[in-house]
Amino acid sequence: MAPNPHSEQIEAVASDAVAPMPSRKLKSRHVTMIALGGIIGASLFVGSANVILSAGPAAILSYLGGGLIVFLAMRMLGEMAAVRPAVGSFMEYARVGLGDWAAYIVGWLYWYFWVGVIAYEAVVGGGMLNAWFPALPAWAGSLILLAIFVTTNLISLRAFGETEFWLASIKVVAIVVFLGAGLLFAFGLWPDSTLSVANLWQHGGFMPNGFGVVVSSIALVLFAYFGAEIAVMAAAESEDPAKGIRQAANTVIWRVMLFYVGAVLVIVMVVPWNQLPSPDEIPPFAYVFSLLGIPFAEEIMTLVIFTAVISVLNSGTYSASRMFAALSEQKLAPAIMSKRSKRGVPVAAVIASTAGGLVATLVNFIAPSSGIYEFIMNSTGLVALFVFVFIAVTQWRLRARMTPEEQAQLKLKVWLFPVLNIVLIAAAIGIVVIMLGSEGGRAQVLTSLIAAGALALFWPIVRKKLQRARAAGELEDASVAVG
Repeated sequence: MAPNPHSEQIEAVASDAVAPMPSRKLKSRHVTMIALGGIIGASLFVGSANVILSAGPAAILSYLGGGLIVFLAMRMLGEMAAVRPAVGSFMEYARVGLGDWAAYIVGWLYWYFWVGVIAYEAVVGGGMLNAWFPALPAWAGSLILLAIFVTTNLISLRAFGETEFWLASIKVVAIVVFLGAGLLFAFGLWPDSTLSVANLWQHGGFMPNGFGVVVSSIALVLFAYFGAEIAVMAAAESEDPAKGIRQAANTVIWRVMLFYVGAVLVIVMVVPWNQLPSPDEIPPFAYVFSLLGIPFAEEIMTLVIFTAVISVLNSGTYSASRMFAALSEQKLAPAIMSKRSKRGVPVAAVIASTAGGLVATLVNFIAPSSGIYEFIMNSTGLVALFVFVFIAVTQWRLRARMTPEEQAQLKLKVWLFPVLNIVLIAAAIGIVVIMLGSEGGRAQVLTSLIAAGALALFWPIVRKKLQRARAAGELEDASVAVG
């Protein structure tokens, strides 16, 4: 059989599309725990109550639906990453599969998303510190947290990995204890408990507010899952990238099932859904622990939630800086952002990403009524969907170029190609349509489109810069002449 003319383009991720990998210093245990804890944030410990109060016990289906979408995206990303691990992951694969324009859009939107997350987690964390230590202003607490985690990320890749390992461990242990004790309580095996599994279908039925609410809740759930791809990015800087990537892609489904779906299942079995307190009063995990008679339940869960907040702040700084560095390596961002220290840290990218989060954080405290902070938070709302769609289209494009022999050699493969790609794209479009049906959802869609449109305005300037770089021999031709 004649050689596939596109095989070199697919492998270009290993050459012209990807700069040489930095020294890999993350160990297998780091990647494993990042994969386990990467999707566990305050949205599970606190936000799950809002989904349950809206959808009832059928919130389980909302979390299952959102988890399926994430699983499909991770599987597609894993297929591409297993061929060639890359710190920029989907951004660099988008460049090879779709063109420079795709890498520019998805890479910058992803960076913008994590800068917003850095600001949000810093604000939440500062508020929690202020609650514990009233003499410490919330803005000062936010700045302290930003300083701590920019330092952690600047020291070395290992420092980030070690910090995230222990923070993720705390979250995982808390959920495992919650699941074990909660199941015993629900089945009447806990002291002073009675069988309460019937809460699943009592109090208005399993789906008390209809199927439409269950589907619309998937939009809320999906953003809680965003961050699973961090494990793939981290695996690219590990001692065994191929193994780490396969592990991250293959285990995401059971992580979703165990941590999110399992936790929601326990909550709706233990507590009648319509009697669950608002998360503003007491987080659902803390409420369930209090029913179990565990001393200082609310205080313990507050500490766990704080751990989740600073964990996301830590991993968000990592994700934003690595994407910024990857953009720089492709001449899509200032050259200084790809400069690495002797320990492999993109110092300028870490500082710039944290500075972006710092500006948004300060805006929240200095000009809370300006609406700027709210715009930043809302305008990141569609980034997860943008990224998932780009992953689906890119993997579709790259797989279609492979010969049957090359496809047979894939170590990690998406099933039912390209049916599942179409399913993922259709699901993303459906979620956007659902979001348009609510005032908050419309605000997120509109502001996200404004942010993406503003980014697109600069593309002609960036494209000319790429053309000059290629003419000067500083950058090889794009693998696909698109855009």
